[in-house]
Amino acid sequence: MQKRSSKKKSRDVNVLASQIVEETTGESPSKPEDANKNPAAVALGRLDGLKGGKARSAKPTPEQRTEIAKKAANARWSAKKQRQA
Repeated sequence: MQKRSSKKKSRDVNVLASQIVEETTGESPSKPEDANKNPAAVALGRLDGLKGGKARSAKPTPEQRTEIAKKAANARWSAKKQRQA
């Protein structure tokens, strides 16, 4: 009697077919999204590196956003009052 596998096997037919192809050919199937990407564009996109952390640290604090919003509201309302006068 065969021992049960400790790994849980996927019951998806497509995943099973992919595993069978990979085992028989000895290579993993190519990813189609890589074929559509322009290598030059990918390289240009990474020239400056990741910007998420720097952008997050440079964003205004809640107090600064409140002050900016107050100034904008005052500017809108003062312009409206001047038009009515």
